[in-house]
Amino acid sequence: MPSSCKEIREELIECMLKSDCVLKKRNTVKECFKEEHKPDVPSECLSIKKSFGDCRRGMMDPRMRFRGNKTQ
Repeated sequence: MPSSCKEIREELIECMLKSDCVLKKRNTVKECFKEEHKPDVPSECLSIKKSFGDCRRGMMDPRMRFRGNKTQ
């Protein structure tokens, strides 16, 4: 995995582990990404998840493979 996506991935994991869905409801991180648990996940984690998806998609784009992901 590219190093630029690795940082976002780690940030997403940290955010999810601190969410009510994991701490109070005792769900796994994978279960918390399902639609029925969405109200228990903070909007911050959802925006990090979107950024992670964009990063991964950027690595599959042929134009971006050579130039690399944009750093923020």
